[in-house]
Amino acid sequence: MKSFLIANPKGGSGKSTLATNLAGYFAHRGYCAMLGDIDNQHSTRDWLTIRPPTLPPILDWHPGKASMGKKGYPAPASESTTRAVLDTPAGLHGRALENALSQVGHVIVPIQPSLFDILATRQFLETLLSMERVRKGRLRVAIVGMRVDARTRAAGELTRFLSVYGLPPLTYLRDTQLYIQAAANGMTLFDLPPARIAKDLEQWQPLVSWVEG
Repeated sequence: MKSFLIANPKGGSGKSTLATNLAGYFAHRGYCAMLGDIDNQHSTRDWLTIRPPTLPPILDWHPGKASMGKKGYPAPASESTTRAVLDTPAGLHGRALENALSQVGHVIVPIQPSLFDILATRQFLETLLSMERVRKGRLRVAIVGMRVDARTRAAGELTRFLSVYGLPPLTYLRDTQLYIQAAANGMTLFDLPPARIAKDLEQWQPLVSWVEG
């Protein structure tokens, strides 16, 4: 089983957008896709309740639940066919962060290219990169630029900031109403007609290659 934590201490960084759409990608690929939510607001879990039953299913994941398998994975699911995504709240740190990281093998950090987002993310990245599992390659870390045009000066500033940590953004996802419109109907980008999302699919390709690697 492959599992992915979507985390950034800054609120409004795009965590839930990235988490729901990544789960949607896995569902459309035919995996047993699961989506967890450890935010007290449970917005991602609430989104699951409005997902149309005619779409590829995304199961509700409860990490660590006693009735489930090892580390909270559903016991009946095959490791080769299961992909789990865990959404997290703003301000995740300390023991809560450690507990969340213990559930997964991959971390994706969404970040917007503003000064405030960069400053808020700096300590979080330093904490991640200092962890033994990350240093030894047992926990993979990736960065995704959110709501940004890769051609802008802001994107360049973000890339320069991340180069200090040896973590160039995998990709930049543009600011588009498609994500908002899809979410309002319990859908993801991957539930929309391919012709409408051609540009976005191109932006997702580096991230898709990383999660499938």
